[in-house]
This record gives sequence, C-alpha cells and structure tokens, in this order.
Amino acid sequence: MKFKIDENLPVEVAERLRQEGYDALSVYEQYLGGSPDSDLASIYQEEKRAIITLDTDFANIRTYSPKQFFGLIVLRLRRQDKFHVLKILERLIPKLASEAIEHHLWIVEETRIRIRG
Repeated sequence: MKFKIDENLPVEVAERLRQEGYDALSVYEQYLGGSPDSDLASIYQEEKRAIITLDTDFANIRTYSPKQFFGLIVLRLRRQDKFHVLKILERLIPKLASEAIEHHLWIVEETRIRIRG
C-alpha cells in the first residue's frame, strides 16, 4: 500500500508507516510543500497513493470524490501537535490492514473512524 503524507503532518508519520512496511512519502520529501491542493490531488492520483492529511478540504466529496483517489484519510483531531498525531497514527495502523482504503474516504477522529465508499 502506498501513502503520501501531507505537509501539515510530522515527517515521522511517513517514517512510522515505512517501519510497518508501507511505501510512504511525504510532500516535503518530494519538495512539493506549498503546492495548491488541486496540484497535489493530481499527483496523488498519478502515483496511486492514499493521502493522509489534516486538511479537511479533502473531506469534501464534491471536490475530491473518493472514487477518483486511491484513498483519502483525513485526520479531524482536536489537538494537532506531533505527540497527539503520532498517538492517533498508532491506533490507525492496525486498521490499514483490515479495512478497505481504495476509493474510500476515512475521517479519523480521536474516538472513531468513519469510512465512506
């Protein structure tokens, strides 16, 4: 499974996913920081990578239809500090292997994950 980690997340997210055996690249690693969402969305589609982001714009299914993407994982967290994000990631990792991601939108909150197909 391939992931692209948005620039609004710590680089440790990509590192942690790689530790689990996933192909994960960050927007920063590809020098794409500051690119418009529409440009990034095209890259995600081209690379067939699921995005993990804090950017709630990607939860708008009218603009970013899950059918057009390998996967959209939007973190809607009350706290967005590195420690908290990495803590939520640890709870998310086991779900990545057991739930469908392709053409789905995942909304990840502190206490639940909502999945739309």
